[in-house]
Amino acid sequence: MNAKLVPRAAYLEPPDHVARMLLGKLLIRHQGKEALVTRIVETEAYFGLNDPAAHAFAGRTARTEVLFGPPGHAYVYRIYGLHACLNVSCEPPGHAGCVLIRALEPLAGLARMAVNRNLLPTAKPAQLTAGPGRLCQALAITRATHNGMDLTSPASDLQIRDDGFITEQIAITPRIGITKAAERLLRYTLAAHPCLSRGRYHRG
Repeated sequence: MNAKLVPRAAYLEPPDHVARMLLGKLLIRHQGKEALVTRIVETEAYFGLNDPAAHAFAGRTARTEVLFGPPGHAYVYRIYGLHACLNVSCEPPGHAGCVLIRALEPLAGLARMAVNRNLLPTAKPAQLTAGPGRLCQALAITRATHNGMDLTSPASDLQIRDDGFITEQIAITPRIGITKAAERLLRYTLAAHPCLSRGRYHRG
């Protein structure tokens, strides 16, 4: 594959920097012998102890331990007890920043993603990976399997790689789906992309 692993050093930056950096990168899930390849088109930044909307705001717990460890690891949690959500840890060890992956553009392995989502093979790309719960289901990402996984390791079945894609226009909006610190402009998207989790047009 002509795409380099995003190195751990890239995740040492603050969450808003990492959220921008991740736009356009490839999120790849190896499921059996098949590679499910997607492009990250929407992210949200969370600042840990200084962010009332962050899971780590209340402090270090068994649930959030991954966020306080080395950057570049997957933090997977379940929302409403039903849907998995994928985050990427960032900042130096001891600082609990993370980036939520909100939407992806599927590039390869769409038929497998449709099966994982219990949809017909003709399902539109946005039906597969537009939204944090949908994308985890499409890529068969679970807390039991992927929480704590090192996304910078070539041995991981979940990786983030850089194929040189250029992000021409980035839109920035308030985070969505939260009630605390909801006014902060920490949601980043590839502007007007059809696979965004909510709507196509955003103020930036």
